[in-house]
Amino acid sequence: MIEKIAVYQGHSFDPYYNLAVEEVLLESVQQGECILYLWQNANTVVIGHNQNPWKECRVSHLEEDNGHLARRLSGGGAVYHDIGNLNFTFLCNDKDYDLKKNLSVIVEACRANGIAAEISGRNDILVQGCKFSGNAFYHTHGNSYHHGTMMVNVDLKQVERYLSPSKAKLKAKGVESVRSRVINLHELALEMTCESLAEDMIKAFEKIYGFQSRQIQINDLDLENIERLRQRNASKEWLYGRNLPLNFSCSDRFSWGELTLELGVERGRVDAVKVWTDSMDWQLSAILEQALISKDFSMQQLVEALNATELNQDIKQDIINLLIKQEI
Repeated sequence: MIEKIAVYQGHSFDPYYNLAVEEVLLESVQQGECILYLWQNANTVVIGHNQNPWKECRVSHLEEDNGHLARRLSGGGAVYHDIGNLNFTFLCNDKDYDLKKNLSVIVEACRANGIAAEISGRNDILVQGCKFSGNAFYHTHGNSYHHGTMMVNVDLKQVERYLSPSKAKLKAKGVESVRSRVINLHELALEMTCESLAEDMIKAFEKIYGFQSRQIQINDLDLENIERLRQRNASKEWLYGRNLPLNFSCSDRFSWGELTLELGVERGRVDAVKVWTDSMDWQLSAILEQALISKDFSMQQLVEALNATELNQDIKQDIINLLIKQEI
């Protein structure tokens, strides 16, 4: 049960540092506490934990403009951040995790500005049918976070320039471009800024949870651990993954997300596996990679390996059907 709440407001625009702070806050959140972390990144594409950066982002364009590619711990799809975007993270123990309450904070902050926001599905918040906030989730060692974006005055031209979602994803959502799916809150509340929205988020946080918040100071955090994680977050291996000798690939889009399965096959045996997906389950790639490695490259062995996992049965069957189509 939540008995106290706290707020930490970031002062850096460095995505690698900000994501490190988020991870340290997750490790340090106390029992019975909920933390609201508000932060901003400059000119950054953030991809989900299991996504292929070259498929989701025009990396060369981003590098040309001195932008940043970052990879988060949570699953889900790629998003663009600039200083016209306010990021939020709610952090607490698993047993106190209340997604509905967290989403209510966002809706309340919008309503304080005369904006009638509404929750759509599991991970989007819409206004007038357009998305201004995407959400993702992560759980580890008994703690959880729910984080996302709030587009206040984002440069939508840059969204189109950097993000390159697959045509299958756009078709599944019934739209023709990235830009047509999103809206800036500034269009609906002309005086809104990220700074004013942050204040409204804190007020809504206190109202919904029913407590006065305490302010977390940077010196309250483990600065050495933040720097260690920042270096990891900025490393090529973290961002792009290890180079694997992959010679088999198949992909499809399902109701639970898009998946690309790449295998390195040597002498009829799978000796390398890489799974790219925007599924909200950040563990999916690791489960599949562990299940398929060192198996014979035969339909029977691959199906047996998939069936032996603890994945949702529908997900298993979708992946099995994908393999069947490849006529292995």
